[in-house]
Amino acid sequence: MGEVRALIAAMRLIDVPWTSVIRAITLGTLALGSAVGLGAASAWLIARASQMPPVLSLSMVVVTVRALGISRGLMRYLERLASHQVALKSMGALRTALYERLATGPTGVVSTLRRGDVLARIGADVDHVGDVVVRAIIPAAVSASVSLLSIVAMMLLLPEGGLWLALGLAIAGILGPWLTALGARRAETDSAAARGEVTARSLDLVDHASEMIVTGNVAAAIKSLRTADQRWKDSTQAGARALAAGAAAGTLGLAVAVLGALLAGIPAVTSGRLGEVTLAVVVLTPLAAFESTLVLPAAAIQLHRSGAAALRLSDLLERTGVSPTTDRAAQRATDRAAQRDADRAAQRAEILHHQRNDDHAQSISAASQDREAVIELIDLKVGWSPDTPAAEIGSLRLSRGTSAVIVGPSGSGKTTLLATIAGLIDPIAGTVHTSGPALLTTEDAHVFQTTVLENLRVARGDVDADEARAALNLAGLTPWLTSLPNGLDTMVGADASTISGGERRRLLIARSLVARQPILLIDEPAEHLDRASADALVKDLLSLPARTAGSDHPVEAVVIASHHLGAIDFADQVIRVTAAISQ
Repeated sequence: MGEVRALIAAMRLIDVPWTSVIRAITLGTLALGSAVGLGAASAWLIARASQMPPVLSLSMVVVTVRALGISRGLMRYLERLASHQVALKSMGALRTALYERLATGPTGVVSTLRRGDVLARIGADVDHVGDVVVRAIIPAAVSASVSLLSIVAMMLLLPEGGLWLALGLAIAGILGPWLTALGARRAETDSAAARGEVTARSLDLVDHASEMIVTGNVAAAIKSLRTADQRWKDSTQAGARALAAGAAAGTLGLAVAVLGALLAGIPAVTSGRLGEVTLAVVVLTPLAAFESTLVLPAAAIQLHRSGAAALRLSDLLERTGVSPTTDRAAQRATDRAAQRDADRAAQRAEILHHQRNDDHAQSISAASQDREAVIELIDLKVGWSPDTPAAEIGSLRLSRGTSAVIVGPSGSGKTTLLATIAGLIDPIAGTVHTSGPALLTTEDAHVFQTTVLENLRVARGDVDADEARAALNLAGLTPWLTSLPNGLDTMVGADASTISGGERRRLLIARSLVARQPILLIDEPAEHLDRASADALVKDLLSLPARTAGSDHPVEAVVIASHHLGAIDFADQVIRVTAAISQ
């Protein structure tokens, strides 16, 4: 039941267009109905032709067979278009909702998951949830509709034959999927977990191959990957056995329907209640009618597969602090209300801004403005959660136009402090005040396999060439840019594989600058760089407030966290973080 509730919640979240679903079911019913009609018409034509009647008496049925053959393919094509449109829209909506939750949720949500696991949930799990429409709901509805119509048509020809057809369809359409579901439930749950494990371990090997080679952990990592892959194979095979059981039930149901039609039809022909040609229709029509039940075992597997995926997505959504059962319309209304409040606040801030500018000469002096606190920490204690060790920071005041460097041993809480100042995690104790938005740039921020300009546009999509060159100049990359064959249009390798470590870090700094945030927080910018390169980079970073003063979008303050002690010589303030203590 947990899978069903999670799947229903996911369907509510993506706002499935049920009108389109009904259209796909109707088209699917027409396609399979054409197949059943084609089977019945062909059976009548073959039986009647064996009696050598005049050819003209068969012409109308011949035309009907051709029309049904064409309509079957046409309706199937239209049904595929309609159903896949629903699935693709649903997947897009669900994936967008997940990204929104992850982007606005607490930082600990993603930090507790490996990249491969996140990829599996947002990738394969979303696809499986979307597939429930195309591979479970629509096929089941079409099968029920066609089966009911076939039984009614058969009852009109021979009531006993209709009863045998109903029994056979019940075996194939109810017993078959039930047997499949019985064996597939555990298999699909294990398969979903194993698939996520394989993806996570594969990405670990790709992302951390160098470190694993140095530490000698490659063989162990490959062994773990093979173990997870074997679990995936085992669960897939278990699912295949369940599918085979369902297929066997379908074959049994077909045999029951055909043999039952013969047992009921032969006495009816003997007694004169049924014609010889009609007997062929009664016996051969079930062969086409059972086409609708062939997909039901696979639909049962898909239902469990989608349910298991929905449970994993539900877990991800719950970690963001948003209930997966939240009605999407209500969520949209909440979002719109929040946006209106934000717009009003922005308007009030703009009015105050103009008022302050008008009264600036009379109310405050330039000197007092320069001394205004950009970052203020009061009795601060930071940690990723109340259950983890916390770092005692104390109080600090960073004025406009100044810089600071955070130093301390590994694990002491330097990155945690930056994340707290950025507002990504809440303080364990104390308060943080900032004069404006703070942007955190980490050492492992991704560089995309695209042009230099497009990598900068990740931060802001409307960055033009002149602004890009200015940001690269502030980051100390003008000589590098000049040396590139195509300038800003030069392609950068996957995750900056074609540029040096120093150039990669400076490119990330340039990306931060075009974001136009007044406070820059930079984590370990000098990691893995030689002493001279590290000194040059840190000096450039800490001088950004002075170098951008007077520009349209100045950097008001820079705070970096670094193991590089040379950074102390270039910073206005030094924040020393000792080892974190347990709560």
